[in-house]
Amino acid sequence: MLRIKPFAALRPLPNIAAQVSSVPYDIVTTAEARQLAADNPRSFLRVLRPEIDLPGEMDPHDPAVYAAAKQNFQRLLSNGDLVREDEPKLYLYRQVINDHYQIGLVCCCHLDDYNNDIIKKHEKTRPDKEDDRTRHMLAINAQPGPVLMTYRDQPKIDKLVAQDVNNRPLFHFVAPDGVTHTVWTVDDAQPYCDVFAEVEAAYIADGHHRSASAARAAAQRRAANPNHTGHEEYNWFLTVLFPASQLTILPYNRVVTDLAGQSVQQVLKRLAEVGNLSDTQESQPDRSGVFGIYLDGSWRQLTLDEATIDRSDPIQSLDVALLQDRVLEPIFSIGDPRSDQRLDFIGGLNSSQKLVSRVHSGDAAAAFSLFPTTIQQLLSVADAGLVMPPKSTWFEPKLRSGLFIHMLD
Repeated sequence: MLRIKPFAALRPLPNIAAQVSSVPYDIVTTAEARQLAADNPRSFLRVLRPEIDLPGEMDPHDPAVYAAAKQNFQRLLSNGDLVREDEPKLYLYRQVINDHYQIGLVCCCHLDDYNNDIIKKHEKTRPDKEDDRTRHMLAINAQPGPVLMTYRDQPKIDKLVAQDVNNRPLFHFVAPDGVTHTVWTVDDAQPYCDVFAEVEAAYIADGHHRSASAARAAAQRRAANPNHTGHEEYNWFLTVLFPASQLTILPYNRVVTDLAGQSVQQVLKRLAEVGNLSDTQESQPDRSGVFGIYLDGSWRQLTLDEATIDRSDPIQSLDVALLQDRVLEPIFSIGDPRSDQRLDFIGGLNSSQKLVSRVHSGDAAAAFSLFPTTIQQLLSVADAGLVMPPKSTWFEPKLRSGLFIHMLD
């Protein structure tokens, strides 16, 4: 069963938590990170994306970048912006945006559970990204950002959470994107450890590369430690566990740079052969098997024949797979969506407006909006030991980095 444990977190002082914490490293470019961290020497982006403090357009994998990450991290420690807890603790972390909220448990999970698929995955990882984050973790001797994980709802866990969120919070602030972040310290960790031991499986929702990198960093530490026992801190990785019913998956939409040598009318004719093609004022589909297509200044809706979709297949019934197999590959000649440079992905809030902007700017020739993958589809794919197509899920809101840091020793 699932093992969790409290940890002696490195965390910001409560009065500067908003200044220190940042968006995750992987949702911003270097230029965006530089802009977000401007005039804020405490921003954790200086640890996550240290190239923003280096001159010129330096290769983000240059050894100097990892050295800068270590230096910036040490500066936050030396300045007292980050402090380490005296004893291991668990935390509850609530995020609120508009009328949606989610509350997760901040803890460490064991990497043997990750390696043995008690913690299940649904996404392939790229070796170059694993290399980068592994080097980064080992450079700063810490896991700087949590992995978002989920589990099937458990009433016993809900009851514990409901009791502990009545206490005075440790952190409470509104981030620049409008998300309210509130954190409570758990007074008694053991009941949580006991009840999570009854959970058969947890699922990585967002953070596959962080998880894989933590496993690789631990493997290196294990190999270098002749007295390794399996209980050392490097055997555990930083997570936030949310009940599945509270998580929100947003659409992960697509754009293509050109029409593969075809005219607009030729593309429209071929689309009409795939399903029912109609004009629409709505950019976002309201159900699975329907796609919004922005082309030649107008939105159209492509509706597939439900009888042609095998809903028992956890992969081929995904809307991202249906779009790839029936539209992007045969009509737009998009081969491997992981590597084809003519395909790009846009996720998150207001992504439909971003699709239109990309086409109007001339950066894209056509855009596609999808019905979002459901959390149940994610669980089904992971339970089957399968892998989703790339960019199948976009979770919102994102966990802040820098609120909790797990040291490797």
